[in-house]
Amino acid sequence: MYAMIIVRYRRPLPEVEAVTEAHRAYLRDLQAKGVRVASGPLEPRFGGMWLVRVQDENPLADLDALMAGDPFHQHGLANYELLPWKVMQGKEGLDRI
Repeated sequence: MYAMIIVRYRRPLPEVEAVTEAHRAYLRDLQAKGVRVASGPLEPRFGGMWLVRVQDENPLADLDALMAGDPFHQHGLANYELLPWKVMQGKEGLDRI
C-alpha cells in the first residue's frame, strides 16, 4: 500500500529552515530503505508532501512512526495529514520505482 503525507508548517519559515537539512537527511534515509518514493515542498512554500510505501495490514502504524521520526515533528514545526492510499491505477509504475 502507499500513502501520502501532507506536511503543513506551523512555525515561521526561518524556524523551519533551521531544521530542513536534518529533515532532508531523514527523507534520504527513508528513500535508501525503500520507504519514500517521492517528496518535496509545496508551492507556495507552506509545507510539503511525501509519497511513501506502508504495510497493507496497519498503514496508520507505519505513518505514525514515519511522522514521529521526522525532525520537523520532533521540533514541533509542522502538522501532518496521514493518508493511506490504495492505488488502483498506475500501481505497476509506482512499484517499479
